[in-house]
Amino acid sequence: QVQLVESGGGLVQAGGSLRLSCAASGIIFRVKTMAWYRQAPGKQREFVALISTGSVTNYADSVKARFTISRDNAKNTVDLQMNTLTPEDTGVYYCNTIPNFPGYWGQGTQVTVSS
Repeated sequence: QVQLVESGGGLVQAGGSLRLSCAASGIIFRVKTMAWYRQAPGKQREFVALISTGSVTNYADSVKARFTISRDNAKNTVDLQMNTLTPEDTGVYYCNTIPNFPGYWGQGTQVTVSS
């Protein structure tokens, strides 16, 4: 059974930082491209960042130079370091593989950035 469990969210002031973590089980993690997504209130879920099996990364334009995705294949985790946060970064953050599998979506972790 595949489980992706996100953690690390919270309430932070604008300009602050958070580090999210996604722990994976039930998949051969090291062969999966992993990604972070987010869903703001009233909006569709959107892509944030991905990291390939070879640790090549790609970011949405809105988070480039502020967010850093990383992975630890020994721990089966993918992290998202988020700096210089703005209220527009508020939302529920999820991880998934690429390609996405609907059954892999977890509960997500809430990030709230106050102005």
